Amino acid sequence: MPFIQALGQFSYKVGAGNFCLVHVSLVPVLNCVGEQKTKPTQHSVRGLRGQGLAPHILACRSTMGSNTIASQVLDEAAKGKLSQFCLIPGENIITLYDVPNIWHIPLLLRDQKAHEAIFKVLNLNCVIKEPRLDEWTNRAEACDLLHEPVRIALVGKYTELSDAYLSVLKALVHASVDCRKKLFVDWIPASNLEDATAKENPDAYKAAWKLLKGAEGILVPGGFGDRGVQGKILAVKYARENRIPFLGICLGMQIAVVEFARSVLGVKDATSTEFDLNTKSPYVIFMPEGSKTHMGGTMRLGSRRTYFQTKECKSAKLYGCRSFIDERHRHRYEVNPDFVSRLENAGLSFTGKDETGQRMEIAELPNHPYFVGVQFHPEFKSRPGKPSPLFLGFIAAACGQLDVVLQRCSNVDSNGLLKVPPIKTYQKKSSLKPSYRPPEYVLESVKGLNF
Repeated sequence: MPFIQALGQFSYKVGAGNFCLVHVSLVPVLNCVGEQKTKPTQHSVRGLRGQGLAPHILACRSTMGSNTIASQVLDEAAKGKLSQFCLIPGENIITLYDVPNIWHIPLLLRDQKAHEAIFKVLNLNCVIKEPRLDEWTNRAEACDLLHEPVRIALVGKYTELSDAYLSVLKALVHASVDCRKKLFVDWIPASNLEDATAKENPDAYKAAWKLLKGAEGILVPGGFGDRGVQGKILAVKYARENRIPFLGICLGMQIAVVEFARSVLGVKDATSTEFDLNTKSPYVIFMPEGSKTHMGGTMRLGSRRTYFQTKECKSAKLYGCRSFIDERHRHRYEVNPDFVSRLENAGLSFTGKDETGQRMEIAELPNHPYFVGVQFHPEFKSRPGKPSPLFLGFIAAACGQLDVVLQRCSNVDSNGLLKVPPIKTYQKKSSLKPSYRPPEYVLESVKGLNF
C-alpha cells in the first residue's frame, strides 16, 4: 500500500503526459460457466483509482485450462466490459497469453500496438516508429525450433522452488540458445545425494544419483547454510573425477575448494568457518566488509574488479583475453589466502584475484575439460543475445562446442560480454502472422523441465 500511495503522489507531481500506468490483471474463467470474468479486474482498477491512480493501459492474462491460444485470447465481450467499466479505450486493452517461450512477449505486444498506446499516453506521437525487432524475432523463432538437448544437473539447497535460482536458469537459457541446444535442467536436492538419505529414503537417493550421472554438465549455485553441503561436495567430486563440465558459483566455488582439499590434499576435515567455527582446517573463512558481530552491512556486495593472473586460462579466453573484468558479488565467506599456495601446488589454479591478490575470484582445473568456480555471480549480467561468458563456456563444454566458442570469444563489448552475432534464421521460416502465432497454434506441453 505505501508503494501505491507513493506512486500516486509521483504521478500527481509529474503531471499528465509524463506518466503511463500499465495495470496487469488476471481475467479468470469459471470452468462451470466457461465465461471470462472481468469483475476482479474492475474491482482492482476501482481500488487503484481510490488511491489516486488511473491505469492508462490494461494488460490482461486469461486462460481456460486449455493449451490452445484461442481459449486464452480476451474475447470482444470481455474487452467491451473492461473498456466500459474501467474507462479505458479498447485499443489500450492488451491480451497476454501463454507463448512457446518468453521471448515472444515483445512480439505479441508489438503486434497489438502496445507501443503506440504508450506513445499516445506520453504525448510522443511525433517519435512513433515501428519497433525494430527482426533480430529478436529470429531469436524467438530459433528458440522454438531447438531440438538437440543439453542436460544440466543443478545441485542446490532450494531446488523445490526453482524461482530461487531464476537468474541462474535464465543465464543457462541464454547460453543454450547461443549454442543451438534445447536446455533440460534436472533439479537435484543436494541432501538427496548424501549417505543419510540412502538410509532414510533409498528411492530419492537413487533418483538423485541417476540424474547426476546422466547430466552433461553439473552446476552448483550460490547459497547459505550447511544443509546439503556434503551432497554438493559429492557432486563436485563426481564432476572432477569423471571430467564432467562443472560450474560453481559463490558457495559452489567454495565447495569446490573444500572438495579439492579433502580429496586431493588429503585434508579430511577441510571445511568453511560458515559450517564449523572451530575447524582446524579453515579453507574458507569469513572475510567481510564490516563487523563480525552485525549481520547488516557485512556482505561484499556490488560490482567488483577481478584481475586475470594469466590469459591462457579458459575463463580469460571466454572474456576475450582481457586483463580484468567487473562482476557483481554477494557473499560473506571467501577462500582462505593462507592455503592458496598449497592448493595451487596441488593443481588448482586461481586464475582471477582482486587488486590486492588476497581475494580469490576464479578457480580452475587446467587439465579438466571445464572446471570453473567463481566467487562472483556471472548470471546477473547475462542477457538474451549476450550470454554470460562463463555460462556460455559451461554449456559449450557440455555439448562439445567449447573449442569453437573459445575461438570467437576475442570479440567482446565494453562490459566484457560477448558480441554474439544475430542468430541466423533457420531455413524453416514461419510464415504465420502475427509473429506470436495465430489462435489455432497449440502450445507445447511442458513440466517446467525444458526451455
